[in-house]
Amino acid sequence: MNQTPQELLKTYFGYDTFRPGQEEIITHILNKEDALGIMPTGAGKSICYQIPALTFSGITLVISPLISLMKDQVDTLNQIGISSTYLNSSLSENEYIQTIENICHNVYKIVYIAPERFLSDTFINMLNFLDISMIAIDEAHCVSQWGHDFRPSYTQINNIVSTLQKRPVLVAFTATATELVKNDIINLLNLRNPFVLTTGFDRKNLYFSVETPKNKNAFLSDFLKTHKNLSGIIYCSTRKTVDNLYEKLSSNYIVSKYHGGMSEKQRSISQEDFVYDKTNIMIATNAFGMGIDKSNVRYVIHYNMPRDLESYYQEAGRAGRDGDNAECILLFNRADVVTNKFLIEQTPSDSNHSNEYKKLNNIIDYCNTDECLRSYILKYFGETPKFDKCNSCSNCNYLVETTDITLDSKKILSCIKRMHERFGAALVCDVLKGCNTSKIRSFGFNNLSTYGIMSDYSKDTIRDLISFLVAEGYLKNVGDRYPFLVLTDLANNVLFKNQSVFIKKKIEKIAKPEKESNSSSTSNSRAPSVIENLSFDSELFEILRELRSKIAKSHKVPPFVIFSDIALKQMAAYLPTTEEDFLNISGVGNFKLENYGDIFMDVIRDYVKNHKISIEPDITKIQKVKTKKEDTKKITYHLFVDEAKSIKEIADIRNLSVSTIENHLLACLEEGMEIDLEGLVHTNFEDEIISAIESCGSQRLRPIKDVLPEEVSYFDIRYYLIKSRKNNLS
Repeated sequence: MNQTPQELLKTYFGYDTFRPGQEEIITHILNKEDALGIMPTGAGKSICYQIPALTFSGITLVISPLISLMKDQVDTLNQIGISSTYLNSSLSENEYIQTIENICHNVYKIVYIAPERFLSDTFINMLNFLDISMIAIDEAHCVSQWGHDFRPSYTQINNIVSTLQKRPVLVAFTATATELVKNDIINLLNLRNPFVLTTGFDRKNLYFSVETPKNKNAFLSDFLKTHKNLSGIIYCSTRKTVDNLYEKLSSNYIVSKYHGGMSEKQRSISQEDFVYDKTNIMIATNAFGMGIDKSNVRYVIHYNMPRDLESYYQEAGRAGRDGDNAECILLFNRADVVTNKFLIEQTPSDSNHSNEYKKLNNIIDYCNTDECLRSYILKYFGETPKFDKCNSCSNCNYLVETTDITLDSKKILSCIKRMHERFGAALVCDVLKGCNTSKIRSFGFNNLSTYGIMSDYSKDTIRDLISFLVAEGYLKNVGDRYPFLVLTDLANNVLFKNQSVFIKKKIEKIAKPEKESNSSSTSNSRAPSVIENLSFDSELFEILRELRSKIAKSHKVPPFVIFSDIALKQMAAYLPTTEEDFLNISGVGNFKLENYGDIFMDVIRDYVKNHKISIEPDITKIQKVKTKKEDTKKITYHLFVDEAKSIKEIADIRNLSVSTIENHLLACLEEGMEIDLEGLVHTNFEDEIISAIESCGSQRLRPIKDVLPEEVSYFDIRYYLIKSRKNNLS
């Protein structure tokens, strides 16, 4: 083909510009260089080898362990005019023979193959008779025993490639890889002087949060009520938990489930129902999802904490693959730690599981840190964040005020020091609580000055504080299965240099009854979601979704293969009724325009006519409009000022919380935008609020709130704080 990579991108895939890193790695591959791409889920790894495959004269083999991904990729490629197929165990004997014959007659440009098939004698004997231009290894981390999904079959790939008379270009891709895993990929696959590209692990469209609800089921119920009709995955650590949760949710929601205890047929039906949008919610163990190319997953909830951050980030990354915003929520409690330790011990290992325990401690720290969650993840994968706060995670957007726990920290650190730094968190907690156990008496810890020094705290609170001190580096766990706590240099700064310690959490002193609460709330107030959406006609969007489903059903492919949700939202926002406008929609190339353009544009024209909508004259400038992301505050400002919508109406329109809309409006006021909020404020308390600000100071809101009448809201206080600052400046 004589087209440039840029032209191929538009013609076949419908995109005007490459995503970060894509063009760079494609250029090196076209120069016949081996390459390794470490790119997060949703970054567009497949295009990096699919476009060179169109340019090279021979075929491209893609080795992938994921049967479901192969089918989705092949369906998508064939839909846009790129002849492709796959070889895996899902094919019947006749289908396999026919596919092999077609490969030998150069029918396909891209062939996806499972590693087991690639290693089969039949296929190996055929390899030297094929014109293979490139071999792409997907999920390349599977080659490393240090990765989270090691597969021995991957280690044999190099042996087969080395037997070929003509060595093709060898490229490898993975979403997550530490430095150790990256080196393993290069060495074990024998990549020759490869161009290595790490685009960065940040997924800016994902909102990360860690929650510690008293009742996980109540939390889920509240969450799902506000996320109806959205696709989501709920991961559980065990099959039993999946089954129990499925039973609880299936009475109110259309759900699927997936785990290794189900038959292959049951799993296949369940997966297909979810991928084809017949069900919105998938409840599953980690057996589900690898290779699922479903682009419109709007949330991933981990009902239990996974065993390591690699698994968590890969599973969470299944949300928002279309580039639209999505939520990733981890529900954490200490029982998850116990479960994961048990699972680690049940896993066969040549070592003492020290690497697994190290990884487990890293994700426990993630769940307990006050640091920006996005920053924590990026640092774990060796990337230096360009920010201190991302403002797109629960830690950065916490609603709970900071609490000074310096004195509590000194008590805990002193106790550990007096116990000679030789015991774990459970015993330290018992000593601080003042428990009268035979173990404590046998060591004489009941005679320590720190014995019972935190008796007015619940055990849960003490454990939380210890976990926080570990996560923030004041303490470290030494050992694997039964670790003991050791002080760090940071701890010495607290004990001897009066360094203060703060936590974003309200500390409970009185122990509460141990019975399960019916409330999903926690002492850590859940921060509002920051998911924003393109302003589009929701009624038209649903009409287009229904049309997409009908077309997908007739073609026997998942709906997202026809068009992504983002494409439909753009259609419902920009109302394209000409071919030129339709080509400017994200993901629309020449083949999709030819196959589906008229059908969708007819529906849009009818909708515009029936609803007497006047189309903006500059509709042809969609390209420019869509690449410039609107400031979310300005969208709220426009609805409030120009369209005179109420806060509640705006919250409903934008699918955001009332408090988020209030924050937008206050930010507009603070930035000097012309906006009148006085009608939303309790002006009759103005003098009292200003007096409280003057006496309590403006650093913390809670002390101000405590001295004011109950009717005064935080919105009122923040309004007068901004007004006061502006008056002082003038």
